[in-house]
Amino acid sequence: MGFISAFAKINIATSQAIDRLLPASVRRDGGRTFRETYAPEALEQGPMMYDLGGGSQPYASLKDKKRYGLKVVGLDISAEELALAPTGIYDRTIAADLCSFVGDADADVVICQATLEHVPDGPGAMRAIATILKPGGRAYLFAPSRNALFARLNLLLPEGVKKKILFALFPAKALGHDGFPAFYNGCTPREIEHSAKINGLVVEKRQLFWISSYFMAFVPAYLMWRAFQGISFLFRGKNAAETFIYVLRKPVQGKPD
Repeated sequence: MGFISAFAKINIATSQAIDRLLPASVRRDGGRTFRETYAPEALEQGPMMYDLGGGSQPYASLKDKKRYGLKVVGLDISAEELALAPTGIYDRTIAADLCSFVGDADADVVICQATLEHVPDGPGAMRAIATILKPGGRAYLFAPSRNALFARLNLLLPEGVKKKILFALFPAKALGHDGFPAFYNGCTPREIEHSAKINGLVVEKRQLFWISSYFMAFVPAYLMWRAFQGISFLFRGKNAAETFIYVLRKPVQGKPD
């Protein structure tokens, strides 16, 4: 595995050098932007935060909780994952399937980071988010799109094969959520916006991203991916994005949007 990792590092460096020749707009990383810009903004939305799918790796820290006076509810399908979270982060945990969960409309803010791709019923998850938010509350969502080439391959390859390849090329991903099964159901910009609308949520912000690291580990694959992405954009437009961020708001009844 050491040779494979070293080979991947050389190819990643070469791919990144080629990538720097492209416009900055297609090189901005969605995950980093969410962590550094959107998620910190979410901390300021109010004291009641629901972390959806954070499991053992919740977004808020003890320092964040103290600074913003947060009460954090962790909702994850796995009670075992929730139990592995750092002590004191979650004030309450809910082991439940987000697709069928019905909330109490008590959340000032929902943070859902790289979770929607892992649920088998995306529209169901959006319904749940709408029931969790209080009127005036906001949901901060980050997810990869089903139309990204890596997502399409992820759906085709057997689970065991995917994990071996992923963790051999990117050992650090073994520490995150990348090894969990992915479905990408309802997980494109167009579908997210449709699900939000039918559940009474308003799109306040949207940012689309055109980069992911998966194909950079082999330069020929990286070049083919960039070519595929360009062709996909011609046919799909915004739906060709690799990843996306949405900020959704639940309107207050009687107030204009």
